[in-house]
Amino acid sequence: MTELVLRVVLTVAAALVATGLYGALSQQSVVMIMMGLELVVNGLVLAAGAFWWAQGRPVGASVLVVVLVVVMAVEMAMGFAVALALYRARQVDLTDDAAELAG
Repeated sequence: MTELVLRVVLTVAAALVATGLYGALSQQSVVMIMMGLELVVNGLVLAAGAFWWAQGRPVGASVLVVVLVVVMAVEMAMGFAVALALYRARQVDLTDDAAELAG
């Protein structure tokens, strides 16, 4: 039973990573890219928690997942702040237009 649960969780984690990677690489909107990266990080957090749980350390897995979710929330807040500042300053929301600002 434990192996079945672990396989299902790792399959869901792999699906999250694959979907997020596709979303991040196929979009041009800054917000959509950030949403894709969020899915990738969620999949990695889920896989890391499943790994620690499979090792027999459920308390360590819980602490790891909580710390990673907090770090992820801070990272996404900073990313959205940068995207909002970029939009307010130049009315730019696509990566192609934002790349022209740097050069």
